[in-house]
Amino acid sequence: MGIELKNVSKRFGGTCALDGVSLTLEGAKIYGLLGNNGAGKTTMLNIITNRLYPDSGEVLLDGEPTADNDSALGKIYMMGEQNLFPDDMRVGKAFEVTARFYPAFDMEYANRLAQRFGLSTKKKITALSTGYASIFGLVTALSVNTPYLLLDEPVLGLDAQHRDMFYKILIEKYMEHPCTIVISTHLIQEISNLIEHTLIIRNGRIIKDLPREDLLAGCYTVSGPAGLVERYLKGRDVISVSSIGGLKTACLQGTSEAKDLPAGLELGTVNLQDYFISLMNGEENR
Repeated sequence: MGIELKNVSKRFGGTCALDGVSLTLEGAKIYGLLGNNGAGKTTMLNIITNRLYPDSGEVLLDGEPTADNDSALGKIYMMGEQNLFPDDMRVGKAFEVTARFYPAFDMEYANRLAQRFGLSTKKKITALSTGYASIFGLVTALSVNTPYLLLDEPVLGLDAQHRDMFYKILIEKYMEHPCTIVISTHLIQEISNLIEHTLIIRNGRIIKDLPREDLLAGCYTVSGPAGLVERYLKGRDVISVSSIGGLKTACLQGTSEAKDLPAGLELGTVNLQDYFISLMNGEENR
């Protein structure tokens, strides 16, 4: 059935972190949760997992409210930046503790992944570097086998090789044990081919909630001399415009074909990262 947020709002003093957010995270799908710093991504994930309480609205998991509901919350695991284990706890012991709370935790798989990443299970968690602290979090998250997995900046501090390893392992895991995965990250280009559905949040509001392919199929770029581009844009749904010297590039909502393009202009496709940047720039200029 999935996770459902119904008109969820949250304020911290004078700051509105979430503003009436309503959405549904369906079963067995990989979501990308995208937004600039302070957009409300982590707040939303913390509310889903009951680490924070909303000021208004509610969260349902498979039809049940998650608020103070251990049965529902046991179906979700969130990996975040904060270490919730005691300072003197070692990696291997943390695996054992996690297994007590999540009965489906696969200890053999966790140890195998740790070895694959070069993570020592004898090390204290607080002695791990930023990258290996992320690896510890990833190994734990991939081993719990919950129906819902939330990953908040999962590759923080990881080098390119370890990031590539994680993406491949995540897909392997998803293919073997499909579940709902939400990835919140700033490395948009790297996860673009992993995600099936895109959620874009800005200033506490969801501004895009679409399958990735539908999102990108509905936009394109036009570039060329500034005057030609400006004339082309009249009456069209423009996301953003950028200029370099006498040339302009515009990102537009909709579809177009080369045969419909005036001479002197060039048509282009948009990848997810470019679309996100264009959307954010367009929102700032409104």
